[in-house]
Amino acid sequence: MDVNQKRNEINRRRVKYGFMMALFCALFWGIWYVPGTFIWNFDVVVDFQAAIDGTYDTLSNKAFLAAAILITGLNAAFVMLSYLIWNLYLGKAKFSEMKRSIVQLKACTKYYLLGAICGGPIAILGSFIAMGYIGGAFAAVAALAYPVIGTVLSSTWLGQKVSRRALAGILIIVIGSVTIYATGLIEELGNGGSLIGYIGGLMALCGWGIEGAVAAKGLDVSEPDVAITMRFGLETVIWWVIAIPALALMSIPVYEYAWKMISDPVILLSLVMLGLTFGFCYVTWYKSFPLIGVGRGQGIGSLYGIFAVIFLILFIGVDAAIGSELKGQVSLLVGAVLCTVGTLVMFTENSDNVVSLRDTGEDREGSP
Repeated sequence: MDVNQKRNEINRRRVKYGFMMALFCALFWGIWYVPGTFIWNFDVVVDFQAAIDGTYDTLSNKAFLAAAILITGLNAAFVMLSYLIWNLYLGKAKFSEMKRSIVQLKACTKYYLLGAICGGPIAILGSFIAMGYIGGAFAAVAALAYPVIGTVLSSTWLGQKVSRRALAGILIIVIGSVTIYATGLIEELGNGGSLIGYIGGLMALCGWGIEGAVAAKGLDVSEPDVAITMRFGLETVIWWVIAIPALALMSIPVYEYAWKMISDPVILLSLVMLGLTFGFCYVTWYKSFPLIGVGRGQGIGSLYGIFAVIFLILFIGVDAAIGSELKGQVSLLVGAVLCTVGTLVMFTENSDNVVSLRDTGEDREGSP
């Protein structure tokens, strides 16, 4: 085997590993929506909202948003706990690398802070809002177009190549997303209903798309395990040093109910599941970016939508997962299928086109 053949073999293994990481990301991400949906149904969460409004009859958007912030803050804390355990398992060298990244590479810390803002208070909070207001399946498929934003940013900002096949996959994903949103939005606007659940879905879509490109910039100078720990460490600070204390200053009993949630064994198990599934989802997501690029890593990661729908149907039933109205079920499932097809179009790209992620002006057309 000559040098070129050896290099090609190494590149193919790298691409294969990157695709595998993105697929594991989709699997863990899909499972995350099960405890994320369940947690909204616990009595403690309902009691928290009622304590804010003083009634159980009509809970306000203020109480709902406060509950979403508390759940998202607990999600971040348990993800961070899983990373600390993970890094202890990997060895103290990881903590030394983390210190080096923070002290010597302040630029990458800046990118992870921006990633924490886009991923936490925008994307993850938006997803919990969509889960609580509309349902887990909608929350999962509502953000499936996030690779479109990530691909555009990775191409214009990072200079990563985007082939015609990838663009075709993006177009199919966009059509699928329009299908997902159209029916529900038209009905809500026609009935004068609240759009908060749909706004949450859009927050998730935009936040995760931007975070992917921002994270890729930081990953140029730090390794994924360290990067993701720094990113969730910063998000945990945002929630527990800024956002949740702000709720307490508004006389919202956020600490009291946070303790009640942690003290309940069933809710604690749900929080542990949130931390583990989302933690390893993010680890594999970040590992895929340097190997196959932001657009492809996000595109394959979008398979989480179909995994989420399957897991939700298995655990909570068809009607609870995707609604009881036929029109809504059809639009949600058709949109999810279209987004999945678009993802597979990107996934089946020739691996030779993924070897070089940067756009050097050559082979701009990509694969046919």
